[in-house]
Amino acid sequence: MSTTAEPTTAASIGSAATDLGNASTLRRLYLGRFGFAIVWAVLFGVAAATLNPASVALLLIYPLFDVGASVVDFRSSGHARPATPLRLNMALSLLAAVGMAVAASSGMPAVLRVWGAWAITAGLVQLVVAIGRRPMGGQLPMILSGGISVLAGASFAIQAGGTDPSLTALAGYAALGGIFFLVSALRLRRDAR
Repeated sequence: MSTTAEPTTAASIGSAATDLGNASTLRRLYLGRFGFAIVWAVLFGVAAATLNPASVALLLIYPLFDVGASVVDFRSSGHARPATPLRLNMALSLLAAVGMAVAASSGMPAVLRVWGAWAITAGLVQLVVAIGRRPMGGQLPMILSGGISVLAGASFAIQAGGTDPSLTALAGYAALGGIFFLVSALRLRRDAR
């Protein structure tokens, strides 16, 4: 009887150590995403009045950074990685970057439509990933962020059809997303303790 209890205990300890390692990796990734989002939001807030080389470059950099972050997440989060949603997010973000490059030559409404579609789909993927990671802790901010992203994406698509479309709301969207990453990183640290 004690023979079966020891492997279970050892497996539980190994699983707990893996969960702590995954939480630590996610915490660092989330902190990096927070820093990037805040810097991007400030720079884009300055450049977003018109579609110019700086604002277009920033529009391309954001989804490409998301691809990179998803790759890091996929490679480093072990069993906590939901493989299919993370691969889907990589593809969606890459498509968003390509779509943004094309849309930038068509004007702000096209950019808002592409960004809105990306925000909706990426938000849905974020919801799926965060719900799958709930046992790790610290995922409620990611769940909220995914839901807000879906709503924000819909509002960008609606704004694209308005009389005075503007890209400035994208800076606020990025900053808010960054704050959710920060809160989730802090909660992961607390939950890991």
